Amino acid sequence: MEPIRKHEGLVYPLNRANIDTDQIIPKQFLKRISRQGFGQFVFYNWRFDSKGELRNDFSLNQPKYEDTSILVAGENFGCGSSREHAPWALQDYGFRVIIAPSYADIFYNNCTKNGILPVKLADEEVQTIIKNAESDKYYLTVNLEAKKVYDNQGFEAVFDLDDYKREMLLNGWDDIAVTLSHADKIDQFEATRA
Repeated sequence: MEPIRKHEGLVYPLNRANIDTDQIIPKQFLKRISRQGFGQFVFYNWRFDSKGELRNDFSLNQPKYEDTSILVAGENFGCGSSREHAPWALQDYGFRVIIAPSYADIFYNNCTKNGILPVKLADEEVQTIIKNAESDKYYLTVNLEAKKVYDNQGFEAVFDLDDYKREMLLNGWDDIAVTLSHADKIDQFEATRA
């Protein structure tokens, strides 16, 4: 995984609560066997009409959100089924950071295990970011080392993240990388077995 220490990016506001994993990546697109290629189907039922054409009335299709990398949404983001495809799709689309007041637990953990930083902020702070991002192109800096989110207009918020998850994201480690970091000890143990 790519380490996340400090990320500056364009914010996409999705002012909706209870966005479930089937809305993030609908079930009909879960046939791939790799983690790549899901991004084109993110929010498919909202982004595309019944003929597969981009809808003008869904904000992510607006040119001002092209190259967005920070998604800001309402509470309980990622609820529903536990499919890991949801963070894969968001990451493949280009999102590195998600900011919301709360998350479904499994989705939250899937994000940290797949290199997406899920930031929890108070609802008032989230709404401030959403309003700023709806009115104009809006950029935020998310500093994982300092555990802060800020812009160049005076907004600043502090967030918390479990130390283990934080270390994993800062170093770009997944569970396999952590296991492999103990390869010498594993080899020593295996050498003692009959």
